[in-house]
Amino acid sequence: MDSKKLLFQLTFLCSAIFAYFPTICYGDYYASRATYYGSPECKGNPTGACGYGEYGRTVNDGQVTGVSRLYRGGAGCGACYQVKCTVPGLCSDEGATVVVTDYGEGDRTDFILSTAAYAKLARPALADKLFAYGVVDVTFARIPCKYNYNLQFQVVGKSKNPGYLAIVPLYQPGAYEIVAVQVWQVNYTINRDN
Repeated sequence: MDSKKLLFQLTFLCSAIFAYFPTICYGDYYASRATYYGSPECKGNPTGACGYGEYGRTVNDGQVTGVSRLYRGGAGCGACYQVKCTVPGLCSDEGATVVVTDYGEGDRTDFILSTAAYAKLARPALADKLFAYGVVDVTFARIPCKYNYNLQFQVVGKSKNPGYLAIVPLYQPGAYEIVAVQVWQVNYTINRDN
């Protein structure tokens, strides 16, 4: 069998299994602390633990976060949160809507925000004063993600292990998490004469 025919016969199908159990009640706010990335570009980590690469720095207009206990072994990747700071006189009422793209631990914090997200915590023209705090008290709530895209899968082309296939779900809208993905091989023949 020639390699072209074999290539057309092998295809991977993905089936996402959605688990409909939120780990945090939607709409309920919890107290925590937040800080921001101190990287040179302050956009988040392009090698983040969620495996999103550059997408993890630009999704949601760059309003992204690394989390510690909310990471839950990777199940928290892609989750959306409304984060509001509680510093009197400096904080906006809306706060920031962030997407989890990385794991990170700070000074007793649940969130390590991109600078774009951290700035959204402040009232207009007061972001510099909020940045001077470094770490601030916040309240947060899990919220449904909203994207202008349907669920997509990215097949990661490079790996240190040649026998490893990595598939990353992207743009998962809604309030629930993908906790498992099944992948299997389907053989079919494409008739190229028609």
